[in-house]
Amino acid sequence: MLKLIYTLGTGTRGIDNFLKIIKNFHIETVVDVRRFPTSKIEDFKKERLLLRCLKEGIEYIHLGDELGGYRKGGYEKWTKSDAFKSGIDKVAKIANNKIVCIICAETLPWKCHRRFIGKKLLTMGYRVIHIIDEKHTWVPKNESSKQMAFK
Repeated sequence: MLKLIYTLGTGTRGIDNFLKIIKNFHIETVVDVRRFPTSKIEDFKKERLLLRCLKEGIEYIHLGDELGGYRKGGYEKWTKSDAFKSGIDKVAKIANNKIVCIICAETLPWKCHRRFIGKKLLTMGYRVIHIIDEKHTWVPKNESSKQMAFK
């Protein structure tokens, strides 16, 4: 059973750079947690991203309804909802068999709702690594005594 989950923000990077990172980390499934899966960058709009991922042999799943940000009352409150728990269970089920990367638009995970998703997955026994770029990852210090904050 694989117990590793990555996260990555699309940010302002291009699709080629995004796919290079996905391939470099051997990611098999991209889980999009953008509540509104659109972008100023055409290739990151849901339909285009789905097609590009499929073309590259990468599975694409959208879980924005369950795990997307911009929630009334704040995202931390949303983490207690049945919908959030359902989304987390779906991610965990996929991650038990494949290398998964949770994506959204924000480049920096500490400014993003991915940090709450990662925190929950950590309590379930998953190792969560936030990808910053091709050469850098981030794991919050209080979430891992075995890995430096930046690598």
